[in-house]
Amino acid sequence: MKIGIMGGTFDPIHIGHLLAGEAARDAYALDHVWFMPSHIPPHKHQAGASGTERLEMTSEAVAGHPAFEVLDIEVLRGGVSYTIDTIKKLQELHPAVDFYFIIGADMVNYLPHWQGIEELAHRICFIGVRRPGFQLALNELPHYLQNKVLLADMPVVDISSTDIRERVAEGRTIRYLVPDRVHDYITRGGLYEVQP
Repeated sequence: MKIGIMGGTFDPIHIGHLLAGEAARDAYALDHVWFMPSHIPPHKHQAGASGTERLEMTSEAVAGHPAFEVLDIEVLRGGVSYTIDTIKKLQELHPAVDFYFIIGADMVNYLPHWQGIEELAHRICFIGVRRPGFQLALNELPHYLQNKVLLADMPVVDISSTDIRERVAEGRTIRYLVPDRVHDYITRGGLYEVQP
């Protein structure tokens, strides 16, 4: 079985994340894509929404897709979320699964800085999802990564979680930038609104 792991803060999850997961699933015939909100990402600020809220939004976002699921392992583990720790645990729990880690192609050049990257590259492959016009020189990566990064294409969708949070804080619409169920969750909970 082939499973793609789509990691991220998902603060909030938006249609760009879902399109990237679907592009990777389609390109490499993945059986499932597990969307995995991090607890505290090593390279970003702490999320604005709680881990529970981000898990619930992600569940709302993937509802109805038979190949999409939510993985709560990093939020439940707590602390800084290092992918190497997560993959070791998943391979212990699912020894017959081939795992692929899905990232934006713009993150591929940053892979050499990931915690335990050489061991991680021996354990899994990465799928870099790129947008039209984005050029990536895989031969400039360290040798242990050059054959471990696959590429998949997706349509141009210029959406970011930061922009969505700012739009909510400014009272602007985010409809169609996130799935309807995520839009409803954010509205009901008053997430990202500026408190008086």
